[in-house]
Amino acid sequence: MKNLKLYTFGLLLMSLSFVSCNKDEDFAVDKELVNTSADIDLTNELDFNSGIDVSSDNSSYSDRSSLQTNAVAPCASVSVDNATPGVFPKVFTIDFGTGCTYNGMTRSGIITITITDYVMNNGSIMTIERGSNYYVNGRKVEGTVVYENTTTNPATPQWTRTITNGKITNLAGVVFNHYGTRTVKQTAGVSTLLLADNIYEITSGNHTITKSDGSSLSVTVVEPLIKKYACSHISQGQLDLQGSVLDGILDYGNNTCDNLATYTHSNGNVYNVILY
Repeated sequence: MKNLKLYTFGLLLMSLSFVSCNKDEDFAVDKELVNTSADIDLTNELDFNSGIDVSSDNSSYSDRSSLQTNAVAPCASVSVDNATPGVFPKVFTIDFGTGCTYNGMTRSGIITITITDYVMNNGSIMTIERGSNYYVNGRKVEGTVVYENTTTNPATPQWTRTITNGKITNLAGVVFNHYGTRTVKQTAGVSTLLLADNIYEITSGNHTITKSDGSSLSVTVVEPLIKKYACSHISQGQLDLQGSVLDGILDYGNNTCDNLATYTHSNGNVYNVILY
């Protein structure tokens, strides 16, 4: 079932390049915090996609449908504690070993994914737990992520994502703690077998990231974010960014598939943003 392949998304900032609309202006931004926010969302999406992949047949990983695009690398080892269809909870263990590279992403270590029911059923919960030795592209990722299905209309499946005890250590060894909740729903492509027509929307949510030196960044959805499966980046919507330097709105534009956005500071200055 294609609609089980939720490529959920959160803040897909990735590495940002800020360029002032005024060539003579320099703008110091909290790039380290912003980039860490992107790393956090990237790892959340990777792990959720892996959870959807391994649980999509709700039996064993080897039974998954050939129609689905695999989100777990072939070099990973996947096991399930109970392969009997319809019997829950199920606990999937994904072991990436000492290094497993797939689609440009290198992961190592172990994550466990527990599902309490079929993932498309209202009330079902998927819990993703990162082991103490879990790394994504060299960054140590820790914490627990819970996805609860809060669907009220089957035509628009919906999930709430909550992160607790989140921690990421970047390549320089700097530690960031984080937590937050987002609401994501699928607005198109629910009834088809194709992935290319899927569209997702983050309707609300916020996330807080704190650096070891005490600085922090708060990211809040102020206009629903639109993410098309066919686009690499968010194509529409607005986020409020609040940090030691940042105080303004990140705008993803007019629903065009590109890597461009704008940041408007509270003083009215506008900066072009390139999403990598």
